[in-house]
Amino acid sequence: MFGLIDERQRRLVLDSLWLGVVGAGAAQVFMWLLHTAQHILLTGLAGYRPPGLPSEGGMLDEAIGPHGLWLIPLVTTLGGLLSGLLVFSLAPEAEGHGTDAAVKAYHRAGGYLRPIVTPLKMIASAITIGSGGSAGREGPTALIAAGIGSIYGTLRRRADDERRLLLLIGMAAGLSAIFRTPIGAALLAIEVLYSESEFEAGALLYTLLSSVVAYTLNGIIVGWEPLFVVPPSLGIEGASQFFEFALLGVLGGLVAAIVPSIFYGTRDLFHRLPVPLHLKPAVGGLLVGLMALAIPQVLGGGYGWIQQAMDGRLSPGLLATLVFAKIVAMSLTVGSGGSGGVFAPTLFSGAMLGGVLATLFGEAPAAFVLVGMAAVFSGAARVPLATMFMVTEMTGGYRLLPLAALVVTISYLTQVTASQRLKYRSLYEAQIPYRPRREVDLLEGVLVADAMSTEIDSIPANLPVEDLIARFEQSHHHGFTVVDEAGKLVGVVSLSDLSEVMLRESLEGYTVRDIATMDGLAVGHPDEPLSAALWRMGVRDVGRLPIVDRRDHRKLIGVLRRSDVIRAYERAMERRASTSYRLKELREAHEGHIRVVEADISAAHPFAGQTLQQISRQLPAESIIVSVRRDHRLIIPHGDTVLQPGDHLVAICGASQSPALEAALVGSTTQPAADQNHPDRG
Repeated sequence: MFGLIDERQRRLVLDSLWLGVVGAGAAQVFMWLLHTAQHILLTGLAGYRPPGLPSEGGMLDEAIGPHGLWLIPLVTTLGGLLSGLLVFSLAPEAEGHGTDAAVKAYHRAGGYLRPIVTPLKMIASAITIGSGGSAGREGPTALIAAGIGSIYGTLRRRADDERRLLLLIGMAAGLSAIFRTPIGAALLAIEVLYSESEFEAGALLYTLLSSVVAYTLNGIIVGWEPLFVVPPSLGIEGASQFFEFALLGVLGGLVAAIVPSIFYGTRDLFHRLPVPLHLKPAVGGLLVGLMALAIPQVLGGGYGWIQQAMDGRLSPGLLATLVFAKIVAMSLTVGSGGSGGVFAPTLFSGAMLGGVLATLFGEAPAAFVLVGMAAVFSGAARVPLATMFMVTEMTGGYRLLPLAALVVTISYLTQVTASQRLKYRSLYEAQIPYRPRREVDLLEGVLVADAMSTEIDSIPANLPVEDLIARFEQSHHHGFTVVDEAGKLVGVVSLSDLSEVMLRESLEGYTVRDIATMDGLAVGHPDEPLSAALWRMGVRDVGRLPIVDRRDHRKLIGVLRRSDVIRAYERAMERRASTSYRLKELREAHEGHIRVVEADISAAHPFAGQTLQQISRQLPAESIIVSVRRDHRLIIPHGDTVLQPGDHLVAICGASQSPALEAALVGSTTQPAADQNHPDRG
């Protein structure tokens, strides 16, 4: 097999096998830490044991100690305090639900994660969840395993593009081992990167390979049964079920639309809370603990309660309450800075929603609970395909795959439609809409005005063709723009146009107007991306493009030639290489202790209308503007880039320079678009 693939593929295949083994081991270590923390904290100190899954050695019934539930707030507060002290003292990027940090590292840091993140995330997440924090193990596992892939890539001195792949490969292995979902985990790693229907398809072979290896090793250790137990006869019973499940898809999409707003709205409230960062997770833990006095089902990941819902052991009133109570508890735990995932709580909410509808329709709950799990998470996280496979693999309910496909499609479309005007549209802030087209994106950062030539060699439309021949011979050009008596653009004439007319017996009486291209003339505008102009040149197969004023398409202001495009591309490559070098230099200088600061430029912002060169003296010395996003277009920043209202800036700096850079960019006139102090919050 290896003889049929190139060196890079062979290397990545071997990497996938290795990371599959390591990812399975890391997942086992994390699960052991999680069970140990729960045994010491929630069960040992509070005397409370939530239901567990029999497939993981747990008991399906909860156990309440002699003190009742009254010690739970103390334990959840203690867990939040310990987690906060660890995370914010050593690695602030380890806070939050983890998956977002991995996605952000993929898109913005070349797949680089600090080595300390992996062990710290293990410990902090085990403490948060083990003390009763309302969070899951997907986010921590994703970041832990992705961190292993990143460390491996750094130690092996891999280029950024390969390290990014290794990050995804590690993520898939860890998720597959911990959830026993080889196909779903491989898909989640490549689908979670984008908020629209996009995939990092080039990584699928490797994520699938590492995922299967991890699943196999995990199965040898703990067994092959799915996490949840469903009736063996579970399947489609009639056409009417499709209508019932379609309604579940709509309701699941609506719930999914509000989940990000509740989650990040709670996070924003904690940002404004005048409490030290180290203590905020303790505040969140306290509030969750107080909720648990009335609704203990909100504690932990809640997989045992999901199984009870499948078995029909929860009342309709409790099911309806838990749909939103779990979302609030998750937001308090993770949004306050606690370390845990959002996958399990969101599945929990969807499962309870499915249970409610099963009751309303008088149906057996298992199928509705199973598909409801997929309904909410697929929309909230914008990962319909991966969720469909993960849920069916976690339950073994493959016969419900057609219904699950219907539900996740409806849920996704409903969520996208309902969340269009909301500030937060996905559970993963670091997602970008579409998979970048690398070469085109580079030219999207360059405007036509920066590449075109303003030295226009035009010829009059009434010029005789005999004189045109002489102009071609003298200039060695391959074409000219054609103008009328007023200097207005009327067409383009090329050597090929001249070649056709020269086959005629006589050129007498012919002018340039007779042979030039006049109708359907392709033109460009100075304020559009160079990539758009290049596409237009390619479609028309022309070597030059007249650049005209948008208000007057006959007012010629420049010309764009292929040579201009090549020079602009080379300059963009040089700037990108320079930026990459400066990023690497800064990262090495601070041993990874860098911060990302993001800001929106409003009309009232003092930097609006100024060039980057003009504002450079107001920024810390060890900082760099990495990108400027304008109208969904990424601009490569350079000194003469003028900042405009609506621009979104991304800058990085050393940890010590973060307050100064934030004060300069964010100031008092704007609201940060993301967490400026801790780039990997999520």
